[in-house]
Amino acid sequence: MHRAPRLTLPCRSEYLQSTWEKAYQDHRKKVQDAQPLVDTHAPLFLSHFHLNLKKLKLEEERLSVIDRDNRLLLEKVACIMRTRGQTDSRDDYTHRR
Repeated sequence: MHRAPRLTLPCRSEYLQSTWEKAYQDHRKKVQDAQPLVDTHAPLFLSHFHLNLKKLKLEEERLSVIDRDNRLLLEKVACIMRTRGQTDSRDDYTHRR
């Protein structure tokens, strides 16, 4: 490490001068070894913010209703195909003049 610059105020005591220089060297070392105080890391990953269980449950219920309706429609279409599409209500209305 380089030697600290001489202080502008000369000191008569060599011991006092070396004490000041040592204090300055310690300060410079602390400045060089200083770590940043700002946290720049990504925030913690919290799964309950990204995984919305209520939304998934509602979606599953909606899909189950759609599947049930599709199954009922398929049964109706199959029944119509088995009975060759006959009408189940006859209109025996006689037209009056």
